[in-house]
Amino acid sequence: MATTYHLQVVSLDGLSFEGDVQKILLRTIDGDVEILARHTNYCTAIGMGTARVTMDDGQVRKAACIGGMLSVMNGEVRVLPTTWEWSEDIDVERAKAAKAKAEERLRDQQLDKEARIRAEAKLYRALVRIGSSGQE
Repeated sequence: MATTYHLQVVSLDGLSFEGDVQKILLRTIDGDVEILARHTNYCTAIGMGTARVTMDDGQVRKAACIGGMLSVMNGEVRVLPTTWEWSEDIDVERAKAAKAKAEERLRDQQLDKEARIRAEAKLYRALVRIGSSGQE
């Protein structure tokens, strides 16, 4: 029985990863999903969270994964995120600055609903990056 499968991660920045893996765990709009070898065909929208990829050698790599689509088709798994940043590539200081800026914006009692939603989304993206970096 197969214990690995082919994974391709293609973000707006291009090909982020291609190779054989044991599994991937990521957040979808319906909750966390873990894809193992021989998974049934499946397609869903990706939410915001930390993706965990277990490589074919057992090493676990983390990435900030935000938005996009996940597709499992005939044993091929494709992650097409809006944003994909491996933990070692995350600029933690920039993420912390974005977090502080969003928190400051949210303290403004005069914000309209749309501006508040945008600020909350920016805060959550910053928190995902910080959490995915392992440097909380």
